[in-house]
Amino acid sequence: MLRPIDAPSPNWDPRPPGARVRLVVLHYTGMRTAAEALLRLRDPAARVSAHYLIDEAGTVFQLVAEDRRAWHAGVAAWAGLHDVNAASIGIELANPGHEWGYRPFPDAQLEALAELLRELRARHRIPPSGVVGHSDVAPARKRDPGELFPWRWLAQRGLAIWPEKATPRPVDPLRARARLLALGYGLDAPSGGFVACVRAFQRRFRPARVDGMLDAETMGLLEALGGQPPS
Repeated sequence: MLRPIDAPSPNWDPRPPGARVRLVVLHYTGMRTAAEALLRLRDPAARVSAHYLIDEAGTVFQLVAEDRRAWHAGVAAWAGLHDVNAASIGIELANPGHEWGYRPFPDAQLEALAELLRELRARHRIPPSGVVGHSDVAPARKRDPGELFPWRWLAQRGLAIWPEKATPRPVDPLRARARLLALGYGLDAPSGGFVACVRAFQRRFRPARVDGMLDAETMGLLEALGGQPPS
């Protein structure tokens, strides 16, 4: 069982009555060091936080109790939720991000994340589809955890979803829209839009080419990630 280091942040408020944890949102810190990120996430003036921060050595810090709403997702939407913070646990992974020298996530950091996710899934009954990226819930604004994050590695451990068998399919924008909605993307939310959601989907499931263009390969990946879209 993980024993996180207690590093309380003042940046939280109560979850709304009746809210339950349905999602885990993964972020990268986008700062030069984990120490800088820890300071910012605990700075009252910054008004940002997360429940957990994992540094590159695999040390886990708990900033906000799980029964409280941390301020990590911002303007976001997923599966009809427009207050993502109210229904989620936020995890920050120390990584400089695209601005400061984006790099692969170390094994120690990923192993700590996997252990934390196993515990969170057990406590809150979160399905693999409920583990998402910041770019999934805020596709028009965010890129994290980015193209180098190993979603397939998580999926192989039962901690996320991944399209193992996908073949190119004819491009069908209406069907693609239905598939994106079925997966959870907020196409009509202020944080979304069709092209932004396609780009976020590619960033996660086809990171080698993230262009926002609905092509046959992207269409095949969409089809491989579930049953029939809603009518």
